[in-house]
Amino acid sequence: MHARQTEQPTGYREKSRIARATGIMAIATLLSRFAGLVRDIVVGTVFGAGFATDAFFVAFTIPNLLRRFFAEGSLTAAFVPTFTDVYQHDGVDAARKMARICWTLLLCVMVCVTVLGVLASPWIVQLIGYGFADTAGKLALTDLLNRIMFPYIFFVSLLALFAGILNVCGHFLMPALSPLLLNLAMIACALVLAPQLDQPILALAVGVVVGGVVQLVMQMPAIYRCGFDLRFDFYFRHPAVTRVARLMLPGLAGVAIYQINVVVTRLLASFLPEGSVSWLYYGQRLFEFPQGIFVVSLAQAVLPTMSRQQAVDDLQGFQESLRFALVLIAIITLPASIGLILCSDAVYSLFFMRGAFTAFDVSQSAAALIWYAPGLLFVGISRVTAPAFYALKDTRTPVKISFWTLLINVAAGLLLMQVMGHAGLALALTLATVFNAVVLIWLLGLRLNQFDFASIGHALLRLTPGLFCMVLVVKFLLGFVNWMEPGDFWPRLGLLTAAIGLGGGSYGLLSLLCGVHEVRQAWRMLLQKVVPPSRGTNA
Repeated sequence: MHARQTEQPTGYREKSRIARATGIMAIATLLSRFAGLVRDIVVGTVFGAGFATDAFFVAFTIPNLLRRFFAEGSLTAAFVPTFTDVYQHDGVDAARKMARICWTLLLCVMVCVTVLGVLASPWIVQLIGYGFADTAGKLALTDLLNRIMFPYIFFVSLLALFAGILNVCGHFLMPALSPLLLNLAMIACALVLAPQLDQPILALAVGVVVGGVVQLVMQMPAIYRCGFDLRFDFYFRHPAVTRVARLMLPGLAGVAIYQINVVVTRLLASFLPEGSVSWLYYGQRLFEFPQGIFVVSLAQAVLPTMSRQQAVDDLQGFQESLRFALVLIAIITLPASIGLILCSDAVYSLFFMRGAFTAFDVSQSAAALIWYAPGLLFVGISRVTAPAFYALKDTRTPVKISFWTLLINVAAGLLLMQVMGHAGLALALTLATVFNAVVLIWLLGLRLNQFDFASIGHALLRLTPGLFCMVLVVKFLLGFVNWMEPGDFWPRLGLLTAAIGLGGGSYGLLSLLCGVHEVRQAWRMLLQKVVPPSRGTNA
């Protein structure tokens, strides 16, 4: 008798690692997104869509944009490949020293950014919400909300550094769960603190800051368990830290291009009728639901893998990881985009049409979502291809593309808002996103020379029957109810759930029957993480 160990090919192990990390983060993010949906329902019920919520959403745009600049965006994109390289080649001690220096430097930088942001708040708010000047008190309220919330960027930037360290070390759960705490803090403040204040909307701003503090503190035990400490180290000229700064600085615009365009959209919306900013926000939030659950999770999971493959010059493995990630993006985002369009009225009426949120708000939010939804696939492509450039130590290319993307969004927004109002701004952002993704993938294909685009195209064609069947099933089931009129919650929830479940099930089944092997492959790899195979067998 002897034990037989089955060795899996390296490519399979890397795909399995990506699938496992994506699955862990997707589950954690699903919980956070459901909490975010509850948060938005609470906000809509308590505050509606109008003067106060317009001010809050514009104010929150500013720290949220900087979060993408300094935290989830350029910091992660520059830090993870460099930290992976040090971790792989120089060992754990060198990685710990690099982490201490980066922690110290980021702490100093973000203190300065936060102080300057609070002091410059009146000018920043006037720039982003310029159209609010015509409504008495709206700019002043936006400024006050921004001052309260601005420290959030300090906490969430440090959180992003911790998350990068933990992800490289193979720990994905705790960073992925952190947004859940932000949503819970905002819900609690909206329900408990808001009734106690003269200006109830200020409670949401307090909830943002409280959530940022709790998010950061939650990561510290995991950091210590991985062997890293939070001692200060002021050796800022360390070669690896210099490399991070050199990669990060040009990526500030490129990696956060989607959020830059969101800011432009909200600036233009401030010139539209009251409520437009809120309708766009609610449309974007539902649009980001599948994006946050899967797209962001996959992008975060694939970056350490591609960085590791690039560090050991495994070009074939790098290209296969990228191809696998792009196919998974298409498998998820195509049905999600169609589902968002078909279910927009149903979701908003079922969950939001109560309290201060009227049927008119439902129709206007749904209109924004319908024009946002087609961009989901292209957001996914951008979120996967941009990290590929970062893994190749190239942050300049996304910056150049982002400049033209921004111009397209502004030009299209100015034109379409005249005809379609806030829905035109949603469409303009989608058009800009399409441009960004197409140019990124085209240039990356040139960079990789022999990248296998044909297999991706074949997989997309095989998805078509499943998508068509899904549309028929969902439209048929949702057609039993007039969603713009009030009705019993639970029967309608059951009908919506059945439409989503049966539509998604028919899509998945037909995709498997049509030979989309990545569906079965990803499912099998994720299932093996739940029920691991035996490590050995008796011969």
